[in-house]
Amino acid sequence: MQIVNAGINDLDTLMNFYDNAIAHQKAVSNLVWKGFDKPVVVKEIEEGRQWKIMIDGQVACVFMTAFNDPDIWDEKDKDAAIYIHRICTSPDFRGKGFVKIITDWAIKTAKNKNLGFVRLDTWQDNARLHQLYLHAGFHYAGMKLIEASGNLPKHYWGVTLGLFEISIKEL
Repeated sequence: MQIVNAGINDLDTLMNFYDNAIAHQKAVSNLVWKGFDKPVVVKEIEEGRQWKIMIDGQVACVFMTAFNDPDIWDEKDKDAAIYIHRICTSPDFRGKGFVKIITDWAIKTAKNKNLGFVRLDTWQDNARLHQLYLHAGFHYAGMKLIEASGNLPKHYWGVTLGLFEISIKEL
């Protein structure tokens, strides 16, 4: 297993992962992403913020990272942190513990870059993901209502998020 940056040649794969995740969300919940624009994903690839987990030559999981997230974390965004977004797993690889694997990778990255936190968010109403994140070592850090904003993807608009973080100094 390897965690490597996605390249521009992975764009269709990333978009397929997002489309498949949306279809899965629709099948199991009323909490559904509203889709992603290719130019935004291309920019994330170019900035080295799109990642893929490879297993035996196959893309098993994808995710995106950022080093600031002011529209979600407000004043806490002043802390040096790595933010994890959009974890999507191939149906063939579900149940393999990728959240914990990504969390461990992010902790190592945070330590290497002298960052103080690993953070992520999900819908406040998604109790299953809350438990998954708590089990991976995150602590609940509160909630945030997101207003419509040109800075965030549409799936954030008008939702209340649960915020989760790991303090590196407390490890």
